[in-house]
Amino acid sequence: MSTHRAGAARPSEDLTARARIRDAALDVFAERGVARARLKDIADAAGVSIGLVQHHFGTKDALRQACDDHVMATVVQGAGESVAGPDPDALAALFDGSERGVRYLARALVDGSPAAATFFTGAVGVTAEFLTANWPERFPPGAKRTRDAAAVMSAMHAATVVLHEQLSRELGVDALTPDGAPVIGAAMTDVYAAMGGFAETAAGRRVTGLIAERAKERGDD
Repeated sequence: MSTHRAGAARPSEDLTARARIRDAALDVFAERGVARARLKDIADAAGVSIGLVQHHFGTKDALRQACDDHVMATVVQGAGESVAGPDPDALAALFDGSERGVRYLARALVDGSPAAATFFTGAVGVTAEFLTANWPERFPPGAKRTRDAAAVMSAMHAATVVLHEQLSRELGVDALTPDGAPVIGAAMTDVYAAMGGFAETAAGRRVTGLIAERAKERGDD
């Protein structure tokens, strides 16, 4: 499984034993999940003693928190608009901080963690802004309809991370690498373009009418 991209410069901090342990934990947690991972597994992967792991982090929960903090700093905060539109360059930006971190996040989104929750909530916020900026009449700021659409769209995009193994098999390229970003972005754009065309058909107009009726019934802004 890919972790850190070949040729990518590693900061001096990443040469420390603490960082090696953290990186090993990211890999082990991503592969097995936090519940099934053992400190011994992480120590073995880092090439250190379990005592050194405990010296630096104490408990598995504290080590998981350190992994969450690292992913927040290297992946989540740098994701920006990559969680909203299908732009391949923006999608590739998600991996710039750490492919290892993205793989950890993929598992965290399934298992649940503070980092995953923060990532998804942030994704919904960014996506809501994206929808409002492009279609302000359909998605006014602060409207429940806008938030609902942003949440569903974010879940759809997050699925490309959560279901990366199945997606990679079907695409023929690792979905959790920059090489997969152009393929995923192109496919997303193709789907959205097709759905835009569908909206102009008789069936699409019926669906749009039902959406408008239900929004009115709910009292959405």
